[in-house]
Amino acid sequence: MPLERPLLLFKDNQLYTLNLASGTSVYEEELIDIDGAEYRSFTPRRSKLAATIKKGIEPSAICDGLKMLYLGAANGTTVSHVSDMMPHGRIFAVEISPRSFRDLLALSGTRKNIFPILADASDPAGYRYVVEKTDLMYQDISQRNQVEIFLKNAAVFLKPRGFAYLMVKANCIDSARPPRETYAAVRKELIGAGFIVKNEVDLAPFQKDHMAFILKRN
Repeated sequence: MPLERPLLLFKDNQLYTLNLASGTSVYEEELIDIDGAEYRSFTPRRSKLAATIKKGIEPSAICDGLKMLYLGAANGTTVSHVSDMMPHGRIFAVEISPRSFRDLLALSGTRKNIFPILADASDPAGYRYVVEKTDLMYQDISQRNQVEIFLKNAAVFLKPRGFAYLMVKANCIDSARPPRETYAAVRKELIGAGFIVKNEVDLAPFQKDHMAFILKRN
């Protein structure tokens, strides 16, 4: 039997994912050989998910074979690492910017578990017929109504007892209010909408004024 290799790996205090598209990098990240397998550097200053993991939150909800809705996929930096971590999963990646979407579309050519969707995440009706019910949601959208966008999509796509990652950028919601107050208001809104807050972590110093909420739907 072939040796089963970890999809996510810490080595020398650095984070790596097993490269699903061997021989190719996505954003000029470092490729290294570890025990005969190619891994990609997963950097917390480039990815909020990497920052969350680096701050001590194990990504136990991100399991191979699951279906994920990813909102705010941008050029695909973090999406590509999720692709490594879920080689047999399905990642429905929504991005509104045509320029970023071109990069995302190119990425999906080498990673068959990524399904790119050019759409506005604030209008889930626009893609509800192409996205399946998902086990997991991930959102990284820097808009004032980012929590509203998350809840609208969760209501349509996230399965009961599904997990979610919500990356909250405080100064996009209210730049006049201290971030801690914004996070408290977000937490209250999420709980009121039926989510259990499993973990929350401030992403400083890797990402300024960002909080990662790891959630479970009732």
